[in-house]
Amino acid sequence: MRRLNNYLNGSWVEVESEGAVPVYNPATGEVIAETPLSTHADVARAVEGAKRAFASWSRVPVVKRARVLFDFLAKLKAERDNIAKMITTEHGKSYVDAQAEVDRGIEGIEHALSAPTLMMGESLAEVSEGLEQTYYRYPLGVVASITPFNFPAMIPLWVMGWAVVTGNALILKPSEQTPMTTLRLIEMFHEAGLPSGVLQAVNGGKEAVDAILTHPEIVAVNFTGSTRTAAYVYETAARHHKRVQAFAGAKNHAIVLEDAVLDPTVDGILRAAFHNGGQRCMATSVVVAVGSVADEVVERLAEGARRMKIGHGFEEGVDVTPLIRKEHRDRVRAYVDEAAMSARLVVDGRPAIEEHPEGFYLGPCLLDCVTPDMRVWQEELFGPVLSVVRARDLDEAIAIANRSRYANGAIVYTQSGKAAQVFRDRIDAGMVGVNVNVPLPVAFFPFGGHKDSFYGVTGENGKELVQFFTRKKVVSTRWF
Repeated sequence: MRRLNNYLNGSWVEVESEGAVPVYNPATGEVIAETPLSTHADVARAVEGAKRAFASWSRVPVVKRARVLFDFLAKLKAERDNIAKMITTEHGKSYVDAQAEVDRGIEGIEHALSAPTLMMGESLAEVSEGLEQTYYRYPLGVVASITPFNFPAMIPLWVMGWAVVTGNALILKPSEQTPMTTLRLIEMFHEAGLPSGVLQAVNGGKEAVDAILTHPEIVAVNFTGSTRTAAYVYETAARHHKRVQAFAGAKNHAIVLEDAVLDPTVDGILRAAFHNGGQRCMATSVVVAVGSVADEVVERLAEGARRMKIGHGFEEGVDVTPLIRKEHRDRVRAYVDEAAMSARLVVDGRPAIEEHPEGFYLGPCLLDCVTPDMRVWQEELFGPVLSVVRARDLDEAIAIANRSRYANGAIVYTQSGKAAQVFRDRIDAGMVGVNVNVPLPVAFFPFGGHKDSFYGVTGENGKELVQFFTRKKVVSTRWF
């Protein structure tokens, strides 16, 4: 069995701890590698290397740092399809979705090439008589990122590009469930000329996370994952005086009004709900069907869900791919079992468990007449389950969505500019779509939600990550 290593100071290093967790191919259930569980000592070793690297890397002009990113970008584009195959193998998502993920990561690196402009400060020549003031941006130091299983390329690429180009030394802990893609990306970055120690990988679970959160010389932590863990990361890192941003869970609502164009609306909702096995924080998990359109929406969703192809990520035309682990699949199924006792289970995807025993499959599940007092509405499932809630009008639909503890994304389907404006202004969500199925911002707009979907101040991507990974110095100057 292949046992993975940490990547420290430009080379692969074995983890002394014997503890490890399996890495599965979710489509087959096969164990394809082992992720070692790093200890506090392993993290401390990474920090020492990062400190040495930061001392010199932070003094490299930002234009030269961007040139290293440019060379990495060329390698990334050349290896795009190979990286996508790695994602499909260890995550299970379709090869098409994996290619799209790499493309979004490439966009992030492309935008990070604009760092010389985005790191510029501002000046005022005459603050008062003979006095000028200027602010400059400087890197923070040793920073860390803890990335999720569901996007093992895109999110690490977003973070590592900006952390490195702004002059920091980054320690990245990939998900122990899907580490292989991320580790390869880090190796490629060094092949492109990144100095040793500037970007390091530490594998592991909770002990590695705790070591990152409490180490006194790690000054900032970026995290993406579940709400429970995000809250823990935010509270622990802040208690240890770190700058922290923690991107958490979601319960994204799509409101369908009576004037919606139903063909593209239904098709978009199905893809947003069930592709990637529903394992993304921007997935549509609740449809609020308004007024007289509700019955037709449910009927069309049911027809489309029953036609969706369940299968291996490398199969042609596959729609619904396996979940990341058997335990997670069983957890999502338990939510469906419970909800079916109160709501109407229109499409039952549970037979896929027996029909595809070789992997961690669950078919599309569609629930109608769901109400906000049900756990299936309240909690993030991270699976191929779509709940339909019925509302009288737009006001009630917005009120239902805003009752959720989450506020990541929200969508309205309508042909009314007035309704879209009301929705935009009154919905509580960080990312809003109008007839857009997955309102994921492009690389130069910030990513992030509200309420229990995000803990921190700055979002992810572009200018917001420049703010997160740099500090300002204001210089007041007078000459006599």
